[in-house]
This record gives sequence, structure tokens and C-alpha cells, in this order.
Amino acid sequence: MWDALTMRQVRAARDAGALAELPFALSTRVGVCLFGGEVEAAASLVDEASVLAEATDGRIIPPYGELTVAAFRGREDEPTAAVASRTEGFRRDGEGMGLTLSLWATAVLCNGLARYDDAFAAAEDACEDPHELWFSTFALVELIEAAGRSGRGDRAAEALEILSTSTSASGTPWALGVEARSRAILADGDAAEQLYREAIERLEPTRLRVDLARARLLYGEWLRRERRRVDAREQLRIAHDFFSDVGMEAFAERASIELRATGEHPARERSLGAFDQLTPQEAQVSRLVAQGHTNREIAAQLFISPSTVEYHLGKVFRKLDVKSRTQLAHRLSS
Repeated sequence: MWDALTMRQVRAARDAGALAELPFALSTRVGVCLFGGEVEAAASLVDEASVLAEATDGRIIPPYGELTVAAFRGREDEPTAAVASRTEGFRRDGEGMGLTLSLWATAVLCNGLARYDDAFAAAEDACEDPHELWFSTFALVELIEAAGRSGRGDRAAEALEILSTSTSASGTPWALGVEARSRAILADGDAAEQLYREAIERLEPTRLRVDLARARLLYGEWLRRERRRVDAREQLRIAHDFFSDVGMEAFAERASIELRATGEHPARERSLGAFDQLTPQEAQVSRLVAQGHTNREIAAQLFISPSTVEYHLGKVFRKLDVKSRTQLAHRLSS
């Protein structure tokens, strides 16, 4: 539903030429891409929204997408600098949602880096108002993992009780899968294994690829600590390959460290994706070409001339060694 509604919002804004609304619409799709593991697509949406906001003097567009993309990528300096530069503005403007998001993003980053004390501190602040209906719920999930991994079992149990009121009311595979994963962190023995398996089974049919990979990572870490190294390798290998492929560097390194602890070295590091070879504007043009837009339509959306679109497209063709728009679309989807 998140995917469908945000796609309709973007299309409606484009069709109506609602340039002041479009950056908001693009920003709402960033989360869809991130939780689906499409990190570079999310980054392209952030770039497009920024170009539009600048062209329309849209200074009220909040930098939520910028912060979350940086956190999911897991490049330590990038989100740290972004959060530091934005927090003062959030406080000045009295923007509680922005503060909550920046703290949640910090918790995501620190959990990826296995800095659980730091993740706990950020998530604890983000959950100061547990009834804030958007980012504090995401922060609860990070709080449970960080608390469980840093010897704060009682606090993790309190957070889990609050989380379960939302997840049980929702009843979706995503909600119940994340709840099962969170419960597994606090469980022992057969109960923990059953909950990890439940989390994977619930999340596997969904498009929530990041939460599925995080469930496998946690399960693999638990299996290694249970001295079941062969079983652990399977889960950790899948998690590592996923995080490496989508560019979630902190979680990929965390999985790599765990995998090496089982006696196996990762078979590969991150493969170079198509978007990694392109500049932000080339990536935007390529994504819109892959969606079937003409050069004139792309020019209108990005506020550049058709000849500039053609120039960027020529560079993209050379970089990716393709000769047609059809080949480009296939290259980007592979």
C-alpha cells in the first residue's frame, strides 16, 4: 500500500505540474525504496527532490530522505555530518518529527556498525514520545536490538511491549515479522530459534528485503554464538551478499566480521552496480529513461534542456556500454 499510494502521489503531482508538491511526493517514496533494498534508487529520488526544491525555492522541504539514505548506506562520516548539520535547524524550528528521524537514523547507523551503546542512546532519545506515530515506531525496533545487544534486557522488554501494541494491531507480515525478530533477540534456546525462523518466514514473501536480511543477520549471529557454525554461515552469507549488493556498507561489514568468525571468508565484496558508475544527474536521467520517459519529458521533470538530457544519456551509454534505451533499462534492472 505504501508503494502504491506514493507512486500515485508522484504521478499525480507530475501530471498536474504541481512542482511545489512533487518534492514532498518524491520524499515519501524514499522509504519504500530503502526498506525494499533499493538504496541507489532512493538516493536518486533525494537528488531529484533537491533539484526541484532548489528550482522552485522550496526551502520548506525537510531533509528526511537525505538523512535516511545516509544512514542506510552506513558510511559513518556521511550521516554523522548530515545529522549534526540538520539537528540545530530542527531544534530551532521546533520540528520534533525531524529530531526523531535524525535520532532514528543515527540508531540505524550505529546498529549497523555494531556500536550498540551509541545506538541505544540515540534510539532511547527517539522514543521519548513512544506514541509519535511515525519514526518513533521505527526507533523502537532499533532500541530493542541495541538494548538486547548491550545488556539492557529490561529496557528492551519494555520497548518490545510498546512495539507489540502496534504490530499486533497491524497484523501484516511486515509487522509480525519484525515483532518476531525483536522477540527472538530477548529469547533463549529453542524459543529464540523458532522466533528467528518465524521472522524469516513472514518477511520472505514480502518486498521488505532489508528487514529480511537483518533477520538473517541476527539469526546467523545467534547460531554462531550457539556454536552452530555451519548453520550460521548460511544465514550470514545470504545477509552479507545482500547488504554488499545494495550498498549498505555498515551492515555488510558487520555480517562479514561474523562470517569470518565462523571460519569462512566472504566470497565477494560489494559488486559495482550500474548506478555506482554514474553521476547523480546521470543516474536520474537513466532511471527516468528506464521508466519509459522521453527526453523532453525528462527535461521537464529535471528542469534542464532536452539537449542536456541527450548529453547525459550519451555519457551513460558509454559508461555502461549500451547502445539503446531498452538495453539501458535491462542493464539497470540486472
